[in-house]
Amino acid sequence: LDPNFTGAGRCLTDGGGVYRFVTVKPGAYPWRNHRNAWRPAHVHFSLFGPQLASRLVTQMYFPGDPLIPLDPILNSIADARGRDLLVARFDPEATEPEWALAYRWDVVLRGRDATPNES
Repeated sequence: LDPNFTGAGRCLTDGGGVYRFVTVKPGAYPWRNHRNAWRPAHVHFSLFGPQLASRLVTQMYFPGDPLIPLDPILNSIADARGRDLLVARFDPEATEPEWALAYRWDVVLRGRDATPNES
């Protein structure tokens, strides 16, 4: 494990809105919502920008996690397509052999494909 990992990070986008960061993939964790309740692995995002009236808060999930169908927070989004927008895609092109798996997750601020958020 990285001794410098604090559980939080910050990154900026480039001129095209592209971002990238390297982190430890989180694991599932228990929470006391109900008996034997677990949250799937996910990363919280808090986004700021000149086009946003206030910060946008959302979460990104990892594909294939067996806890996703059981997560009441993700399932509070009624639209299945909206839930799918919160699941990253494995990116074999960006994966670094013997070092790091890569995932791609695009944040869309407006329109039909806008990323669901808690804001």
